[in-house]
Amino acid sequence: MKWLFLLLIAFPLQVLAQSKTVLPSEALIEVAIEDNAPVPFTQEMVLLTIRGVYRRHITREELIQPRLDGFSWAQLGPDSWSEQRINGRKYKVFTRRMAIYPVEAGKLTIGPFVHRLTLTDENDDWFEHEIQSEPLTIQVAQAPATKEWWFPVRKLQISDQWSNAPDQLAPGEGVLRVIRLEALGATPEMIPPMPELTSPSALIFAHPEKRLVELTPEGPVTHAFWRWTIRPSNDTSGIVEPLQFSYFDTVARETREVVISPQRIAYGTAIEDAGLGVAEADAPPATLLGWPMAAIAIVVFLAGLGLGLSGHKLAVSRALRRFGVFDPLARELQRSARSGRADRLRQAASAILRRDGPSSSRLKHMQDFDRQYFDPNAAAPDLNAFARVFLRNQTG
Repeated sequence: MKWLFLLLIAFPLQVLAQSKTVLPSEALIEVAIEDNAPVPFTQEMVLLTIRGVYRRHITREELIQPRLDGFSWAQLGPDSWSEQRINGRKYKVFTRRMAIYPVEAGKLTIGPFVHRLTLTDENDDWFEHEIQSEPLTIQVAQAPATKEWWFPVRKLQISDQWSNAPDQLAPGEGVLRVIRLEALGATPEMIPPMPELTSPSALIFAHPEKRLVELTPEGPVTHAFWRWTIRPSNDTSGIVEPLQFSYFDTVARETREVVISPQRIAYGTAIEDAGLGVAEADAPPATLLGWPMAAIAIVVFLAGLGLGLSGHKLAVSRALRRFGVFDPLARELQRSARSGRADRLRQAASAILRRDGPSSSRLKHMQDFDRQYFDPNAAAPDLNAFARVFLRNQTG
């Protein structure tokens, strides 16, 4: 009897709740900007929350978005539904988060969002019902005039990473530098263009930049990757010049400067002290010269002796170096070219430059070789041709 009494009381309330008459307290939708939001500049992110609160059984639903004239926008993830207790009563709560970016200054109006619902009546029949939000007006200020890229962002994190120690490189080795930007509140097209990395004494090869975006409830997070391959030129240390750009901190409401420090690029001291740049374990075994080599040696010795007696000064070691068979570095260069070892070939060429002194023609050949060797998009250099030309051009 007690259960029957409770059922009779609850039944009329249930019929009333599912009637075709939808009370304002049973279905409500509103659009709000986050609390304490300042007057935004053009291209600055504004967060919107569309929130619907319902006490009706909803069979189907569709949120119709207005034309956002004067804005670009992004929806921050899928719509969410939850059950919440408000003033002691249970409600179904619909939430959509959006990031909008005003593209012009002045008063901009966001039209009503329309939520099209399919509800049930007292006969359990479906019927359509629409509710809509109030229009919303936003005051937008013109972005400050700047010669640089206008880059408004809520939070910016920067990391500068190197594939290995840039001042301890092996001869002929390059290093990959990656600068990573993580910008909250920015879409990929808002990130500044990849800057030009410069150095008066290093070879720099830029890679295509990458940009990825992640949608979070706090706004889009864009990850940008700036990449370069760098190596010292002519076996000397070099300085990569600093990078600098600015961004507008939309939380602190001020412009901030980013300066990425200069970096020294050099070969390691231990390798420089090695002289030839070739490990002892890799050195070829000593062999005696055959009869042809011995004959050439005798001719060179007699020629040097004759010049010495006639008053001419000639460094025997320099004279011998003009004959490739007597130059261990020249033999190493040719052997590396024949075996296809570009790294060893470059080490031997670098050692020859250190020993014989600067040569404009040889330096040019080295630079041409490096552009092909370190550029991932260039064809592989011809090692045998390089060895022939490099050994032929001794001076000048």
